[in-house]
Amino acid sequence: MLRELRRRWRSYKYRFVPWLALNLRRQRRTLRYVPESSQDKIIADEDVYETLLKTFKALFINDFSRQADILALLPEVKRQYLELLTVEQKRSGVNSCSHQAQHVFCPEEVLFNTLGFTVSRDRSSLVSAGTGVFVTKGFVPKGTVVSMYPGTVYRKHEPIFFQSLGNPFIFRCIDGVLIDGNDKGLSRSVYRSCSRRDQLGPFQMSDESWLTATLQNPLAVGQYVNNCSHVSLLVCQMKGTHSKSEMVGKHTWQSTTGLRQFRVADQVSQYCSMRLHEKTAHSDIYKKAANVCYQEFDVPGHFPVELKQYLPNIVYSHDIESHLRCVVLVTLRDIKQGEELFSNYYTVVS
Repeated sequence: MLRELRRRWRSYKYRFVPWLALNLRRQRRTLRYVPESSQDKIIADEDVYETLLKTFKALFINDFSRQADILALLPEVKRQYLELLTVEQKRSGVNSCSHQAQHVFCPEEVLFNTLGFTVSRDRSSLVSAGTGVFVTKGFVPKGTVVSMYPGTVYRKHEPIFFQSLGNPFIFRCIDGVLIDGNDKGLSRSVYRSCSRRDQLGPFQMSDESWLTATLQNPLAVGQYVNNCSHVSLLVCQMKGTHSKSEMVGKHTWQSTTGLRQFRVADQVSQYCSMRLHEKTAHSDIYKKAANVCYQEFDVPGHFPVELKQYLPNIVYSHDIESHLRCVVLVTLRDIKQGEELFSNYYTVVS
């Protein structure tokens, strides 16, 4: 009985506001501060758009031989991609004029050839943290889109209660929009249903491959990026370090299932003090600090229809005209090969 109650509490506590407030006070968290919600941007939306466009075009060209049904309905688009494919073949040293003879790379290789890095899921360097996301190849400069947060997009009024039970993958945007990044159970079924509902003939409006082990869009792993604050606290405990964090002032708490995004409004000030007993703790905490940050991005209406098959998000209800909400992860510093990505689950809007 007690074991079952304890298990249910572990699943429910992330939706219990007093627990969240107490947890913030007792544990040291690495918070990110922005002056107002409109300034919650690391890079311009135009830069996000260009990165996604560049990556998706490369994936489309790489998979050109399988796009016949789409290209048959878009002759002008077909001519444009044939020109791009010819340029790509010349660059690769392929002399054949037939696109049937093109060399097909895996999506991770396409990402590396396009952006200069690859990311993938693997066991986290955090103890008991499960899966994490690593830069497995190449180098990621500061201010680069390194990942996307996949999932079904819910507006404030839309039902998500049953999907939220025991679900730590729900991300809350500044305006209350929710993204369910769980690739299992009911969340998985809802995403697939919505994705197939919106499909128009050969035109897929979203990517379902992130629900599987074989990704069509290698950027769609953002839901597995771990929080840096857990690492900092763990290092402090292992080093015999004591930490103290206090939140002072008037707070307005808003929360949902999971801790992917947590907003604190009104005037907030924070006092943090830390006493380190070992010099090595400084460098360890620095290495585990946040190196990426979430950034919301609304996909514009003119986004190429043939490339929407790589978008790892779909709206729960399609009866309301609005831009598709996506969340990307942007690097806060240069990240080298082999490093794990760590984010801020908590953002203070003051």
